[in-house]
Amino acid sequence: MSDDRLEDLRAQLDRIDVRFLDVLRERIELCVRIAEHKREHGVPMMQPHRIGIVQERAEAYGREHGVDTDFLRNLYDLVIAETCRVEDLVIGNVPA
Repeated sequence: MSDDRLEDLRAQLDRIDVRFLDVLRERIELCVRIAEHKREHGVPMMQPHRIGIVQERAEAYGREHGVDTDFLRNLYDLVIAETCRVEDLVIGNVPA
């Protein structure tokens, strides 16, 4: 593979990474809005059934698209942990 071709492929990967990070940021911002709603309506932050739904959807996506389901579970464990942390801050369950 030529160096130019490799650089082109890496540039494509870099553009995908930016989109990935933008979508992740959007997801966290939406979780802030959800936390604000929970705070305003007295809804508990932790919603275990919802976490299960998200994990099951990611697992189904992995099976359908050939992405390792253990990888997706680990990825979502990290994403969910961060969004729970952010929701706790918004709701006021932990000091900022």
